[in-house]
Amino acid sequence: MEYVYAALLLHSAGKDVNEDGIKKVVEASGAAVDDVRIKALVAALEGVDIATVLSQAAAVPVAAAAAAPAAAAPAAKGAAKAEEPEEDKEAAEESGVEGLGALFG
Repeated sequence: MEYVYAALLLHSAGKDVNEDGIKKVVEASGAAVDDVRIKALVAALEGVDIATVLSQAAAVPVAAAAAAPAAAAPAAKGAAKAEEPEEDKEAAEESGVEGLGALFG
């Protein structure tokens, strides 16, 4: 993760995103440097316009957030109609507790 942050930091500073730059940023942060990961990241970013990718990524959460309330509204209506009797709720809670016990032995 720190390698991606280093690449973004270099990009935002207007510097070339290359192996040497990423290595210097990671070393300055105090994290251990893995040359293989740095080379893989630089190779993956070759030919990628970081500014374009960032602008597209910034637009996606807005679109997803706008769609979420619309999708949640029908689910909320369905939940209001289907109320379970008390006996069914207690049985469901008991089976849930049994399932957790199986996780821990």
